[in-house]
This record gives sequence, C-alpha cells and structure tokens, in this order.
Amino acid sequence: MKTYKLYIILAILIIFVGFGLWFFNSYGEFENPEIKLSRDIQAIGQRTTLNVSIKDAKSGLGQTTVSITQNENTRILSTVTYSGKKINKKDLAVVIDPISLKLHDGPAVLTISAVDNTLWKNSATLSKVISVDVIPAQIFLLTPTNHINPGGTCMVLYRTSKPVMTTGIQVEDVFFPAYPTSVSGKPCYIAYFALPLDIAPSGANIRIYAKDQGGNETVTSVPRLILKKKFRSDKMALSEKFLQQKMPEFLPINPALRDKPPIEIFIYINTILRNENFKTIQAACQKSEAKQLWQDTFLRMKDASPMALFGDKRTWMYNGKAIGESVHMGVDLASLATAPIEAANSGTVAFSGPLGIYGNAVIIDHGYGLFTLYGHMSNIQTKNGQSVKRGDIIGNSGLSGLAGGDHLHFSVIVGGQFVNPTEWWDPHWIADNVTKKMAVSY
Repeated sequence: MKTYKLYIILAILIIFVGFGLWFFNSYGEFENPEIKLSRDIQAIGQRTTLNVSIKDAKSGLGQTTVSITQNENTRILSTVTYSGKKINKKDLAVVIDPISLKLHDGPAVLTISAVDNTLWKNSATLSKVISVDVIPAQIFLLTPTNHINPGGTCMVLYRTSKPVMTTGIQVEDVFFPAYPTSVSGKPCYIAYFALPLDIAPSGANIRIYAKDQGGNETVTSVPRLILKKKFRSDKMALSEKFLQQKMPEFLPINPALRDKPPIEIFIYINTILRNENFKTIQAACQKSEAKQLWQDTFLRMKDASPMALFGDKRTWMYNGKAIGESVHMGVDLASLATAPIEAANSGTVAFSGPLGIYGNAVIIDHGYGLFTLYGHMSNIQTKNGQSVKRGDIIGNSGLSGLAGGDHLHFSVIVGGQFVNPTEWWDPHWIADNVTKKMAVSY
C-alpha cells in the first residue's frame, strides 16, 4: 500500500514538473522578444525600405508594431497581430514614404515594438533617432569644358549642395569613383574617368552620380566634346618558333594545358588568361589614395623606340588563318636589353609580381584612381606598399610573359580602365586637362 501511494505521489510530481516545464517554456516564460535591423539605418530618403527581423523562440509572437514620430506626431507604419498558428519569427519589410507621411527634413524617432504570447505579455522595444532626408543633393559642375579623346582621360571637378555618401562618374555601365578635394580652399569632388576606344561620335552616356545618406539619387550630364582619334589594326603571324619558346612558360599557370598543342595554349592565353589578368589589374586598382601623389609630366622610358601603340587592334594569324583578336592596351618601348625601368611618377606600389601575359609586372598608384603598369620585366626591385619617387628604378626590362623580345609594356589605368599613356607624357595635355582645370575658383 505504501508503495502504491509512493507511485501516485511520484506520478503527480512528474505531471506537475512536466506541466511546469511546458508552462514556463510557453505561455508562462519570461523572455522578451528579439528585434534586429538588417542594417544600421541612420537616415531615410524619399522612399526607404526598412527590413526588420523579430523573433520569440518560446511562446511565439503576439503583436509587432513599427512607427515613426516627428514633432510629437506618431505615424504607424506597420502593425501585425499574430493569431492561430504559433509564429516564432517574422521578417518585416516596411516601406517608409516620408512625403506621403508628411515628414520633413530633420530628426525623427523610429520605434519597433514586439509583444509575445505569454500571459504576462513580455515585450521589447527598439527606438532609434534617425534623420529624415527627402531633398536630393544638387550637383554643380566646376569644369564645364571637357575635350576628350576616345581611349583618353578626362578630369572633372564638381561640388554638391550637401554631403553625399557615394558619388562619381558613370560612363555607360562603368562607374569611376570621385574623391573629396578642395579648390580655392573650398570642398568639392575630383574624378578621373576614361572613354572607351570605340566610343560613338555622338559620345557616350556620361553623367555625374550622387547618392546622399537618405538614399536619394541625383544625376546630371557632363558636357563634353568627343575628339576624333584613329587606331591602327594589323595582322600578327604566330611562328612555330615563338610558340615553342614561349608557351611552355605558361604551363605552371594551368596544369591542364600540359598535353595541349602550343597553338591551343596560345588561344587560352589570349582569351581566358588575358581576361583573368585584367580582373587582377582591376582588383589591384580598386583602392587608390584619396590625394594626388604625382607631380609634373609622366616619364617615358629613356632612349626607347615604340614597338606597339595603345589601341592597336591585332588579328592573330596561324597558318594563314585568323585564330583570335586582341587590343593592345599600352605602349611597348624597346631600348637595350635589361634596361633600367623608372617609375613614371611618384606614388605607392599597388602590385608587384607575376601577372600572366604581362610577365613580371609592377603597378603604381598615383592617387585619385590613376595608376601606371610596367610589364615584361626581367626583375623587380620594389615591393607592395612601397613609396616610390618619380624616376626611381623599379626594375629592368625583359621578355617575361607574352613577349617576343626584350621591351617594356607601359600602361596607364584610370578607375580600373586602360587609357592612352601618350596623354600623360604630354605636358601641354596635362596643363590643359588637369592643371588649368584645378585653377578654377568659385
């Protein structure tokens, strides 16, 4: 009889404990809901989407509310009551339209609250002071005259009516970031951008873009005159001697090429590897000093003869058949074998090492998105992050990479795009297109 009573007491205890566990993990729990914003929002513009994640792992959500308050007037943006099936997590996308809500520029308080399904209605609230910003920035161009060559560089200066988060020049689908600077002691933005070689005579869609902290966007066109520029084209015959000598150098890059005939290796190099090298160059040029590091005209390799020019269109021929094309994105300069290579201007080394078709290469950052590239070197005498002065020796010429003889491949890069180096060797071009523009006052 005692044993029977003990079992009954034990069963009651188990039921009581089980009920308690269930109760305090559901309708009797004391944990508050969790509220998280997908990003740290500081301001809202003409139309902003607020993404919020709200969860309550135990009892589930009972109600969520999103509101915004300005001048003691509260506008409810979203309110949801959860009934029926238990909802432990809810992702809300709340559209805030300040104009329809009759909000004005200035501070406001964003409030997000959640209540769970417990008997005690545990709650959580997230309040955040934000800025309402519905007036887009105005753009004022300071350099209204812009004469640009196809494949060339252009520099523009402009200011905005208020601070912006992102700004730069959009040329078709390529974006060139602008950098804050000052002219006549006043703040403005400077941007270098490149024109494609095959630009239409009517000119590309070139515009200044600005986005403020509220997400408001402003676009204005860049006035320009596109000059005429012709580029050469030629057929380049690939000899068996060249293929047998150079193609083995590229086998370590891709072991799958080991059993391929030399002409197939060349086709891979001229297409896939060339494209991969361009991506590497763009990655190296992604970050640039937000100041001008260069001075004076850019140096040209001493006592060197040009072998190939910027923009040369090459059709590669093998056994009388065209097997590929490429465009030469620099100038090839030949002097004596292993001739010393000078830094064309002052800057910081952004890349130093093997670079596929360019062989041993160095890329120097000159600030504001302007870079120079030196390829086919026999040796490199500098390293990443090193500061160099105009005229410093950075290595020697050679025939590393896709080179048939000892020479320097020299390129100029603006915002990740190749441009014509001859402009930067010309003191008159620099004076007209950079120096005189920087002398503007407002």
